[in-house]
Amino acid sequence: MLFEPNQNDPLHELEAALDATQPHALVRITKRRRFMWARETLQLVAMGVVIYLLVNVSTARASILGPSMRPNFETGQVVIVNRLAYVFGNPARGDVVVVENPAARCKAAIDQRPLIPIPFLTKYDTNNGDCDDLFKRVIGLPGEVVEARQGKIFINDKQIDEPYVVNIPVGRDAYDGHWELGPDQYFVLGDNRPASYDSHSFGPVDRKLLYGKAWIRYWPLEQIEVIPQPSYK
Repeated sequence: MLFEPNQNDPLHELEAALDATQPHALVRITKRRRFMWARETLQLVAMGVVIYLLVNVSTARASILGPSMRPNFETGQVVIVNRLAYVFGNPARGDVVVVENPAARCKAAIDQRPLIPIPFLTKYDTNNGDCDDLFKRVIGLPGEVVEARQGKIFINDKQIDEPYVVNIPVGRDAYDGHWELGPDQYFVLGDNRPASYDSHSFGPVDRKLLYGKAWIRYWPLEQIEVIPQPSYK
C-alpha cells in the first residue's frame, strides 16, 4: 500500500508539534516522508515485475490452427500452456500437449529454443515458417507398444477407449502401423484422426519435444474451461 499520512501518523503528530522556528526539523521530516513514499512505490513496482515474470516463465499462450483436434478444439481458440508441467512431472496418457515440430528441417530452430524462455532476456526466433508447434494428445507412453489397426489404437495389444475421438479413419483414410516406444519416447495423435499430422506419420517423439501441457482454454470467453483429463478403461 502506498504511504499516505493520517491523523495517527507519528510523523504527522511530530510535524504538528514543531514550532515554525525549527525549519531544519521540518525539512528532515519532509525528506523522510518522501523516502518512505518512494520505498513503498518501488516495492509495488518490484512485486509487479516478479508476478509478470513468474506468469510468463511458467505459462504460454497457444492459438489453435487447423482441424487436427476437432471436435474438441477449433481454429481460433486460445489456451494457456503450462510450461513447467513436465519439468516437475511426467506426461500422462490423454494429456493435450504442445509438441515442437519433429521434422528434420526444424531441428536447428528447436535446438535454439530454451527450456523456459525468460521475457525480454531470452532471444529466440519464433519465425520458423512451417516449423510451427503442433497441438496433439499423448496416447503412448515410454516402453509401450502402439499399434494402429484400421485407424483403431491398441496399446500393448489392448484397444483403448477414446471417447474424445469422433472421426475414426475408415476406408482410404484408415491406417495401420506398429511402433515400439523407447524409454523416453511418447506417441501423440490428433483427435481428428483422418486430418492430423502426428506420430502415425512421423513416429514417436522424444520427451524433450513436449513443450508444455495445455491447461486452460480461455478464448472464446463462452468456452472457458480447465481442459479435462480423460479416463481410460
